[in-house]
Amino acid sequence: MGGMGGWGRKRGLRWAAAAGAVAAVAACGPVDTGAAVRPSATRAHGTSVASGGACVFVKPDGARKFGHVGWGFRITGTDRWVYGAVENPSNALYTSPGGDIGAWHAEGTYARMLGDMSRDAYYPGKSTHPYSRHRCTGSSTSDVNSARAMIRTVEKRGFLVGVDPETGDLGSRDCLDAAYDVLRAYRTRHLTPAYPTEIPNLWVETLVLWSDSALKPR
Repeated sequence: MGGMGGWGRKRGLRWAAAAGAVAAVAACGPVDTGAAVRPSATRAHGTSVASGGACVFVKPDGARKFGHVGWGFRITGTDRWVYGAVENPSNALYTSPGGDIGAWHAEGTYARMLGDMSRDAYYPGKSTHPYSRHRCTGSSTSDVNSARAMIRTVEKRGFLVGVDPETGDLGSRDCLDAAYDVLRAYRTRHLTPAYPTEIPNLWVETLVLWSDSALKPR
């Protein structure tokens, strides 16, 4: 099964429960139907500016309402954030490692991150439904170098939802896997594990200690 080495993640089972789950690949693709952590000089969501922070960006109506997610994390002690996503513009169930999966990342201020995500500024193609929701949290732990390394990993490892044609195993390497793996590498506090029921919209609702705000184009 497509694992993350020693992390022992359980993947792919969320898509095996029903035939309709195959269509959920669009959760990381272009088929859409439709109180953040704000850094300051002193405090941000109950933590000092020297602490870290993380955000999850959501397209709730993506993929027949299975959802689609992107990610962002603070460069510790600054107002600089690194953010990105795996968009899967081909809408394919499988793309081999090294193939085009619409992976991208950028860096900027918190305000720029929100603006870019709200407009899908880096979307590979045209997006009629940008990210419309974001959930954020402060984090007293952070590992920017490990998160950057994980970005390089997820951008090269291809895309998978369902059966891996190379191994015959059921697994996933999709938008949620990318967001979860990057934020876990960052050592984000209050990051809920993504286990067998990890449909993007269901997983987002488990982030109970995170803020929850609408994201409007800016």
